[in-house]
Amino acid sequence: MNSVITKVFHFLRRQPRWRLTVAVLALAVAGYWIFGGSPKAMNEITFEVKRGPMDIIVLEGGSIEALQSQEIRSEVKGSSTKILKIVEEGYQVTEEDVQSGKVLVELDSADIQSRMTQQEIQFQSSIASLTEARQSYEIQRNQNTSTIKAAEQKAQFAKMDFEKFMGDQAFNEIVVTLKLDKLEAAASKIVSGEDVERIMLTAMETNELWMAEEYLNREETDKTALRPAVISTPNRPTPARRILDFTRYANAEMLGDGSAMQQLRKLTDEKQTAEQQRSLSRTKLAGTRLLFERGFVTQTELDTEEITAKNNELKVATTVTAYNLFIKYEFQKQAQELVSKYEEALRGLEREKKEGISKLAQSRARLKGAEGRYNIEANQRRDWLAQLEKCQLRAQKPGLVVYGGGSSDGYYSNNEQIREGAAVRERQPIITIPDMTRMGVRVKVHESYIQKIHRGLPAKIQVDAFPNRKLMGEVTKVALLPDSQNRWTNPDLKVYQTMVTIVGTHDWLKPGMSAKVEILVKQLDDVLYVPLQAVSELAGKHFCYVAGIRVEMREVEIGDFNDEFIEIKKGLNEGENVLLRAPSQSSAQGKSKKKNERPAESDPLPAPVQEDTPDSAGKSTKPAA
Repeated sequence: MNSVITKVFHFLRRQPRWRLTVAVLALAVAGYWIFGGSPKAMNEITFEVKRGPMDIIVLEGGSIEALQSQEIRSEVKGSSTKILKIVEEGYQVTEEDVQSGKVLVELDSADIQSRMTQQEIQFQSSIASLTEARQSYEIQRNQNTSTIKAAEQKAQFAKMDFEKFMGDQAFNEIVVTLKLDKLEAAASKIVSGEDVERIMLTAMETNELWMAEEYLNREETDKTALRPAVISTPNRPTPARRILDFTRYANAEMLGDGSAMQQLRKLTDEKQTAEQQRSLSRTKLAGTRLLFERGFVTQTELDTEEITAKNNELKVATTVTAYNLFIKYEFQKQAQELVSKYEEALRGLEREKKEGISKLAQSRARLKGAEGRYNIEANQRRDWLAQLEKCQLRAQKPGLVVYGGGSSDGYYSNNEQIREGAAVRERQPIITIPDMTRMGVRVKVHESYIQKIHRGLPAKIQVDAFPNRKLMGEVTKVALLPDSQNRWTNPDLKVYQTMVTIVGTHDWLKPGMSAKVEILVKQLDDVLYVPLQAVSELAGKHFCYVAGIRVEMREVEIGDFNDEFIEIKKGLNEGENVLLRAPSQSSAQGKSKKKNERPAESDPLPAPVQEDTPDSAGKSTKPAA
């Protein structure tokens, strides 16, 4: 089309006489070519692109409520507690009522008093059980101390007897050989009943009784890891003791000054004396025989010497036999008896300590059980007393009495109306005393606008009941998550609870009044803007239809927007006219068709951005961008 017009103008320059005629003809042809002979394209509604200030406003509806209020809830446990008395709604609680503790609500306490009677019986029974358990525990402590002291004394005496019989050197060697030093070490760890009591009490306080038992029954060296010992299990069987030949200790070098050495020395002396007498009688008998052969002594004297010699021989045999019997039997028997008594005394001491721990632990467990039961009964008794006190709800701050909770967004919509005789559940608000000096408007902002809303934004508030009074406010709270209640009514609609605080104090404001809030998000001073419906979107790009000699589909860059206008950053100029809706296909095509030629099929033109219709609450959604 441009090339045709250019040729016409060149022709007119060369032929001045035909300029007027040809110009008229050219304009007629061009107009028909552009508009296709359709008058509809000339009648589209347009808007002149304007430059100036533009306010970005989010308009929402909500209800007025007190920013701070005292909700008096039922704290009586249970799902159905009747209201016996309640003050009238609208009653003004005064400071005098607060100081005197005026009862605002009285709940039924008959069931609580009945339960308290039963609880008192159980409480007194727990006191008696606790007293008995404490006495039994003290008795067991004293008995353990006496028993362990007796076992310690028995082990000490057995040790002294064995050491007295064997002597120091032999005693020490036998103790090591038979590994009695392990038992002796275990016994020497705790040498008094008081120490046993101290360790057992410490272990029981830390719930580590097995540590006390292992400490009292350490049979391995420090390299052996401690194994937890269960007190209630039987004692481990006593291992078979090694059989020892005590004859190797039957000598003066090993026995030292023990009583066994005294007996051995006596037998040795008797044997030596008999041997000396035998030797003497042998010598004397030989001399007597020689004298008898020479006739110096009689036969009787010779016979006497022979009898004496035989008696001395028998004495030697007797003393040798006595010595050997002592070494082989008597010494070993006494040594075995004494070492067994000592070993059994050590094991008895160990056993008494274990049994003491076990019995004391059982007594302690019974005491702890009695204390636990007493504490449970005492706590329940205190709880019932507290529940009885909570049946009377008293004034805590001055203000206006309003029945129910301060918010209407609760999930429970089937609560019985608050009145005398009504049943309330635990944690249900019964009355609310709002703080009328600080009021605000709670609104629900659509998710498309929530990214623009933040604390500190100014707002204008209009109360429906007082349309001529304008209030100023400020956004003070924006919810982080969508309103959970809305998931049941409209799960596809995501809104965020937002609180707008009203500036100043206004006596005529009442909780529950409806109001509209204009939140000023941003003020643009000098920008180009067009109506929202003048912008269309296609394949992620935005376009405007500019009216002129022909309709031009022009790409634009958009900016901020409000409920009516949208900012144009690039693509349009001030004063240009844009269509408020997409033109028809024939007019937008912008050229005429040849006669008897079918028009070519083409894709439909993109539709402009449409503004969603505000709902009943005054909310609007963000246009497609």
